[in-house]
Amino acid sequence: MERKVIVIVGPTCSGKTKVSLDLARRLSTEIISADSRQIYKYLNIGTAKPVLEDLKSVKHHFINYIEPGEEYNVSRYESDGLKIIEDNLSKGQIPIVVGGSGLYIHAIVDGIFDAVDTDEEYRDKLKENREKLGNQFLYDELKKVDPKSASNMLPQNWKRVMRALEVYHLTGKPIWKFQQEHNRESNISFVQFGLEWQREVLYQNINNRVDKMIETGFVNEVEKILEMGYSKKLNSLNTVGYKEIISYLENEICLERAIELIKRNTRHYAKRQMTWFRKDDRINWLKINSKNDLEKVPDLIISQISNLN
Repeated sequence: MERKVIVIVGPTCSGKTKVSLDLARRLSTEIISADSRQIYKYLNIGTAKPVLEDLKSVKHHFINYIEPGEEYNVSRYESDGLKIIEDNLSKGQIPIVVGGSGLYIHAIVDGIFDAVDTDEEYRDKLKENREKLGNQFLYDELKKVDPKSASNMLPQNWKRVMRALEVYHLTGKPIWKFQQEHNRESNISFVQFGLEWQREVLYQNINNRVDKMIETGFVNEVEKILEMGYSKKLNSLNTVGYKEIISYLENEICLERAIELIKRNTRHYAKRQMTWFRKDDRINWLKINSKNDLEKVPDLIISQISNLN
């Protein structure tokens, strides 16, 4: 019997959570989150985590998994995620991987290269340059030696940028070559589905969600996280929504401006997500124009999965 895993991807506000919950209940299986922000405790409203009732009714992995100040990388996610998948498959389940973090999806489906050693002295130098000259400086340095890898990153992904620079420094080869050569043997069939909305409708979904976040206490959530002693400089809080509300709390901008920026930056993030996912021609795209269309997605997925038997 083929060992199958359902993978559901798409931009923020596309309905991935609803679809995965409906599917998991119908298939009596578990959900493996591929969201690099829902993994943190206390970041609830701003990351649109499933509500407590849903977390109780369907077993989720990698939700509220680590503290906001804890370090966690994609290589660990790959290792931890594959163990959970194997456990699900051994119980006769079809696990569901769902999320919008492209690198996490890539790690589960294809694997992440992480074999080159580290150079702590060089890494300290990069950190010093970042503090003095900013993220853009490191990104520009990477573009000089490895433009291909840089094209798949953003300056704010400074840890990834630093790692790519470090690999080039140690080996003289761009990191993408090592990643390309890293072939993980697997007898698992990852069947990927993408939720694709008309841009205008998706953007309205985003605006509505941000308004609801504010109405349901997002500002108080951010205040409480900071009151717990977590630094605003943490990677976990360098997230759309949280950084804008922090600016508001520090009287740098008014609340109306913070809301406006969250909506704008979330739209930009959704666009980047779609750019990433569209590069993978293995994704089966399901066009969504309304909530009614979204209700039909679980049936479509189950039908396609059944036809693969």
